[in-house]
Amino acid sequence: MSLTAIPRGDPATLAHRLGRAVRPACEPLPPVEDGAAFGACFDRYADARIVLLGEASHGSAEFYRARAAITRRLIAQYGYDIVAVEADWPDAARIDRYVRHRPADPHDEPAFTRFPAWMWRNEDVAAFVQWLHRHNRGLPPERRTEFRGLDVYSLRASIASVLAYLERVDPEAAAQARRRYGCLTPWQTEPAWYGRAVLRGERDPCEDEVHAQLRDILARRLEYAAQDGDDWFDAAQNARTILAAEQYYRSMFRGATESWNLRDRHMFETLQQVLRARGPDARAVVWAHNSHIGHAPATAMGWQGQFNIGELCRTAYGEAAVLIGFGTDRGTVAAADDWDEPMRVKDVLPSRADSYEQVFLQAGVPCALADLRKPANRAARQALLPPRLERAIGVVYRPDTEFHSHYFQAVLPDQFDGYVWYEQTRAVTPLAAPAPHGMPDTYPFAV
Repeated sequence: MSLTAIPRGDPATLAHRLGRAVRPACEPLPPVEDGAAFGACFDRYADARIVLLGEASHGSAEFYRARAAITRRLIAQYGYDIVAVEADWPDAARIDRYVRHRPADPHDEPAFTRFPAWMWRNEDVAAFVQWLHRHNRGLPPERRTEFRGLDVYSLRASIASVLAYLERVDPEAAAQARRRYGCLTPWQTEPAWYGRAVLRGERDPCEDEVHAQLRDILARRLEYAAQDGDDWFDAAQNARTILAAEQYYRSMFRGATESWNLRDRHMFETLQQVLRARGPDARAVVWAHNSHIGHAPATAMGWQGQFNIGELCRTAYGEAAVLIGFGTDRGTVAAADDWDEPMRVKDVLPSRADSYEQVFLQAGVPCALADLRKPANRAARQALLPPRLERAIGVVYRPDTEFHSHYFQAVLPDQFDGYVWYEQTRAVTPLAAPAPHGMPDTYPFAV
């Protein structure tokens, strides 16, 4: 994608002009506290197979609350039966057992306790989980909505889950699995070191061992699933995640594009596995960052060879996959200074004059939905087509280097089908630390 199409001139003047052009497409949204009215504004997307809901940061409460209101509406009114989130499978599996009223696994640990804990261990996610628990209570088991994790980082927890499952159903197979996974055991706390050791030739890769273990679990599906199909599916997906994690940590040292693509392909394939297991009529809502759910070919990451779950869903499902992005101008955000450092509440700088965020600020609607596929909004879409900067804040936010660390070029109306705008946002509120081990476990977050 050439950037020569970017309009020239004073950025502030251009943003103001584009804001006036976009304003007619910005439908004011009711307060999210009026969940039914807020969610109803998204009924137009309810015929999709997959609705992907983004976020411009991993730590802004408004994004979580909006996604929760939209998802509640899609579940309660339209029968969506899967919520799949940018989180690790074992952590989400604990939430899934709770919301679907299944027995807790005795080996469960508190969910979402490792960095970045606040991303899913916060008050807004907890409130949604409690709603889903109540919603499912009166439904037969086969109609209860699932809560699933899509990510690839759970090497240690996934190994523990597979071994615990096999100990229950097939102790002899568990001993074999323990020998195979022993190849990875020294690296479970720092799996990136495993990838570095393989790259340096200090050890052989473990791919053959973990692949053989996955094949064995899949080959014994009829035998194992006859005891409990849900437990077998959980173990099989953990085995898939171990294989993907082994490949991911080796790819980290071969370049960002390869590791990013491996991660997002795993997320897409996990979503596919969950949909297939649920049945041909299954429909899912996905919660992930804008950088994962937007159409990658409309962004600088796509121009550099990266793809994402949004692009893969668009390719597989066409218009039956709806991609909805989120944005904000300023406020506060929960984020760290660097990876694996403590969470802080940070001020979000006002958006740059040459950004899409500034265009929506100039549109003058503090909380809005822009339906970018609506025929009546064709003029606004055309106005937004020239590439502009877009901001992305992950679990790390560096205001001092914001331009280089958090802005990238994109073509927003090709990236998203709809765009939810909040002029000002505030940081999520993390939950308290988990209860000590052995305390009564009456809540999926053990608080």
